[in-house]
Amino acid sequence: MKSNQSNPVVWFEIYVQDMERAKTFYEAVLAVKLEKMPAPTAECEDMEMWSFPSDKDTAQTTYGACGMLVKMAGVPSGCGGTLIYFACEDCAVQATRAAENGGSIFKEKFSIGEHGFIALAYDTEGNMIGFHSM
Repeated sequence: MKSNQSNPVVWFEIYVQDMERAKTFYEAVLAVKLEKMPAPTAECEDMEMWSFPSDKDTAQTTYGACGMLVKMAGVPSGCGGTLIYFACEDCAVQATRAAENGGSIFKEKFSIGEHGFIALAYDTEGNMIGFHSM
């Protein structure tokens, strides 16, 4: 089914309690440098935000972030019911880095058939995150 509509999912936020710990974790696991974001309004002055790298001019304006609804045994909906997947060359590498940098592996790399492989881990803040590779 082909559609002229763009993907409506364009943004995600991962909430943390210890920004320095979380920032260090994601920079090490994903081998990226996060960018400090200024408060968008005066009402948001108490927020601290660090952005994942992206091509702000093109990457999210036409395609968006891929997403879906998922029902999986052992993973509840509600608080904590959103799972973000990060693209990788080999998702086992990032899962191992997660464990080496203060997180833990929930599920080692496994096949999702023709769609590649995923691994699930917890970050230093207790958030479950996913890694995907072909």
